[in-house]
Amino acid sequence: MRPSSHLIALVLAMAALTVIVSVWWRDMSMPLVFLWVVLAVVTAGDLVFTALSGRMAVDVDLPPQGFVGHAAPFTVVINRQKGKLPEGIDIRLDAAPELVIGERRMERAESGPVKASFDLQLTRRGQFSVRELWLKWPSHLRLIDRIVRLPVAREISVIPDISPVLSGAIKTQILPLEAGQKDLRLRGEGSEFHQLREFAAGMDPRSIDWKRSARMRNLVVREMRAEKNHQIILCVDSGRLMAEQLGGFTKLDRAINAALAMCWAGGLAGDLVGFYSFDSRPRLFVPALPGRTAFQRLQTVCAELRYETQETNHTLGLTHLSGRLKRRSLIVIFSDFVDSITAELMIENIQVLARHHFIVYVALRDPMLAKLTEPEETTLDAIARSVAARQIVQERRAVMEKLARLGVLCLDSTPEALTSDLIARYIEIKSREMI
Repeated sequence: MRPSSHLIALVLAMAALTVIVSVWWRDMSMPLVFLWVVLAVVTAGDLVFTALSGRMAVDVDLPPQGFVGHAAPFTVVINRQKGKLPEGIDIRLDAAPELVIGERRMERAESGPVKASFDLQLTRRGQFSVRELWLKWPSHLRLIDRIVRLPVAREISVIPDISPVLSGAIKTQILPLEAGQKDLRLRGEGSEFHQLREFAAGMDPRSIDWKRSARMRNLVVREMRAEKNHQIILCVDSGRLMAEQLGGFTKLDRAINAALAMCWAGGLAGDLVGFYSFDSRPRLFVPALPGRTAFQRLQTVCAELRYETQETNHTLGLTHLSGRLKRRSLIVIFSDFVDSITAELMIENIQVLARHHFIVYVALRDPMLAKLTEPEETTLDAIARSVAARQIVQERRAVMEKLARLGVLCLDSTPEALTSDLIARYIEIKSREMI
């Protein structure tokens, strides 16, 4: 317990009154002593009455798992066991710094329990806990604030975001590869035999299978489709630059979320998916497996991927990857760079890798750069920031253009659109048989 602001203000007022009266009316000491005694007795009575008031039971609830970048609800329910619940209950949490405590919502029914809900913003992957719960409420005369500390020790496991997989959004994008307009293009322009069909007006005469037509005494065409069982390697840079916060959580987490979505899409399309991560040295390598089988494995591996503080060594990382691959693959590289000078080594090693594989380079564009390039103010600081932002944008564009000239498919996307843009590019690659 501690004195409330009302009691402190009252004591200060009494002290000022005591000084003034003692200076001007020295024979008024007994009334002053009486006032102090009355204040002390009232405070002590309020303290005892508050300590003997009704008891309460506190229940908390926290989901065991949550997706990085999302919010997890932490719920507190306070029920009375004896007597009446006090008015004006304030609730505070002591949680790990990675759990950003957001908006609090309080509900209280008449003569019912008090319910409070907190939104915990999950900013990083890992195992984090809400350690303690603090309750504070005023006494009946509001002279004392009673404070109670309750151990909670509830943990939540923050894992990569697979909500697009669970919601079916990725399956909706991939469905055209199995049926629909894009499937017709795949069947017409693919390299793998699909089926024989009777010739109809409007079909390409070059697709007629003359030998089978002679046997069947009817014109039939060979229908082709895109080849399946391609090998896809999701290559994630986990170096220092990828640990930078972008839109609430790190670039590495956004890359992992997009990589898992790509893994699920590859499984639906019938391809094999592997995983590779590197920073200053090679880290994890998961051989290519059928996409749906690989998804659980990759989800576990990505959840344990650490945030590194070392500079990325693209030469060592990409050379090691090249030595592990025995067949032509679609390699999706999630990485980043500061300027065109630091990107030179990355470009050289991607060029070597692109001689034998099809490369998709994925980088995250900071939306703040677009705002800084066109400042609303005309101050010197705003103009200086605008010039610096424009230079960064120009250098990023120059690096992307250089990679494109090497035959690399570049994707410079915003954090919110990364997953959908990547899946769209994958569908384009499959439909055009670029692997």
